[in-house]
Amino acid sequence: MPTRHPLLSALEPVADALGATLVPASRLTGGDIPLRWEDRLVGGLRLPGVRGALDRMIAAVESELGAPLATLSRVDKQRAVRLLDERGAFQLRRSVEEVADALGVSRFTVYNYLNAEGR
Repeated sequence: MPTRHPLLSALEPVADALGATLVPASRLTGGDIPLRWEDRLVGGLRLPGVRGALDRMIAAVESELGAPLATLSRVDKQRAVRLLDERGAFQLRRSVEEVADALGVSRFTVYNYLNAEGR
């Protein structure tokens, strides 16, 4: 079995954080980002679709803050909303409702957190 190229191994944490998949050069498709090492194609990065993007963003913020959103203090919930906003979460359809559910607060509260940031 061939060993994985060091560039692909090094990019594993990045791919995981993005919800992306590293693919070998032989499996690249048109939407993949080609990865080259010293002018040689060694693989690619396949980005995820929009489906599940908000769930991945919420999971990343929970990991960063060290707890599920619903268990955070009010200050940390505000911080979570700020982080999600900075990452574009509220550009997604129905995101305010889903974030409110994850936080255990109302949509109105999420809008208040957003407005407090001076959006």
